[in-house]
Amino acid sequence: MTDNYADPDLNVGDLTTIIEEFTTIFIRLPSVEKLSFTTLSVLHTLSRKGPMRLTALTATEQMSQPAITQIVRRLEHDGLVERRADPDDARAVLIQLTPRGAQIIDVRRDARVRQLTSLLDRLPQEERGAIAAAVPALAHAIELGRKAELPLHPRPSSNVEQYMERPQEKE
Repeated sequence: MTDNYADPDLNVGDLTTIIEEFTTIFIRLPSVEKLSFTTLSVLHTLSRKGPMRLTALTATEQMSQPAITQIVRRLEHDGLVERRADPDDARAVLIQLTPRGAQIIDVRRDARVRQLTSLLDRLPQEERGAIAAAVPALAHAIELGRKAELPLHPRPSSNVEQYMERPQEKE
């Protein structure tokens, strides 16, 4: 694949491959619970976006309505999500994480932080500095993707929001 991006200092093909490989490291972490990637994706989406209607969750997860309904039923049975009345529409329900579901996400995030810390500790200081310098730009790219309404646009964590606010503070 050739990189057709105009900036000769940034090979988007290489960046894409690196992001894919980097994601693979973290998506395959052992889980305390035996949950599928799809199930974990639903839990992560709910943890980032908050309570959602089933139709919105179907669109975000890019799954069929029957498939997402089955996953939500299983998660509900396992005590990881619950259905609540939608305060904006009495006919609709919202799917939200239970404290147990949130705990699974927190444990996985903590494991990712430990794993990333271990990897970064092995890098030379200049490479860690380069990664630190790239974080605000990556956060900005996520923000632009969310505004463009790309297929997946999760709500940022507070850490990502912090980086997205920095450029605005300088203006």
